[in-house]
Amino acid sequence: MAPPSLVVQKYGGSSLADADRIKHVAGRIAQEREAGSQLVVVVSAMGNTTDHLLAAAASITDEPDPRELDLLLATGEHMSGTLVAMALHALNMPAISLTGAQAGIRTDRSHGRARIANVDPARVRR
Repeated sequence: MAPPSLVVQKYGGSSLADADRIKHVAGRIAQEREAGSQLVVVVSAMGNTTDHLLAAAASITDEPDPRELDLLLATGEHMSGTLVAMALHALNMPAISLTGAQAGIRTDRSHGRARIANVDPARVRR
């Protein structure tokens, strides 16, 4: 028997702009899972979250440290991932949210323009 197919789904900010859209995305993810696919879901920050975070940084300094700015912007994706996982739990669908590092993705540390250096899929396969 062939292993289940691995499907990667990516949802952008407008797809996750509010609770109703997040619930809709969770429904699509659940449908794919029920069809037998193994899923990896990648999400962007909700709606205009990135713009709000950039504005917050700009209100503090004209030249934010690149590492700190990357960390700040990542909070938008963390929030979206967590909310999608919660929406899946509400549908009785198991899910966990992971940061890129927790998912085994390592970058070259070029803050603001990092490239993937290595991927260890072990954590995602669990």
